[in-house]
Amino acid sequence: MKNSKTSRMIKIALFASLVSVLSYVTIPIPPVPFTAQTLGVMLVGLVLAPIDALISIIIFILLGVIGIPVFSGGSSGIGVLFGPTGGYIFGFLASAGFISYFKGNGKDFKRNLIVTFLGGIGIVYLIGVPWLSFSLNMDIIKAMKIGALPFLIGDSIKVILASIIGVKLNKALK
Repeated sequence: MKNSKTSRMIKIALFASLVSVLSYVTIPIPPVPFTAQTLGVMLVGLVLAPIDALISIIIFILLGVIGIPVFSGGSSGIGVLFGPTGGYIFGFLASAGFISYFKGNGKDFKRNLIVTFLGGIGIVYLIGVPWLSFSLNMDIIKAMKIGALPFLIGDSIKVILASIIGVKLNKALK
C-alpha cells in the first residue's frame, strides 16, 4: 500500500499543499519576503522521489499561476513569476529536484544537511538572485545584498529543521 499510485498522489498533493500553506508564514522584507516556503520545498525534496518532487512543485506553481493565492503572502498570478520573486519560485523547482535526487534514502541526517544546504539555499539563490537583479534592473552585488544575505541565517535554520524532520518522515513513511 505504501507504494501504491494513490499513496504517491496523496504525498505529491500534500507536499504541494504544505509549500502553499507555508507561503503565509511571511515576514515582509521588500523586495523579497522571508517565508517558510523554502522549508516546505526542502521537505518536498527530502521526502519525495525526484519525479514526485518535481510534480509537487509544478502543481504549487500552477496553482499560483491560475490565481490561487499560494505564493508568498497570499499572492498569485503569472505576473508573480515575472516579478522580483519569480526566480526564487523557479528555483524551488530546481531545488526540490536536486535535493530529492541526491538525498539517498533520506534517513542520513548529515547527508540531508549537505544536500539541503546546497539545493535549498544554493540553487534557490543561484536562480533567484540573478532574476531579482534583472527584474529590478540592479547590479548583481546589490541583488545579493537584498535578495540573499539577509536570509542566510534564517535559511540555514530551515536547512537544519528540514534535515531533522526529513529523517523522521522518511523513517515513518518507508
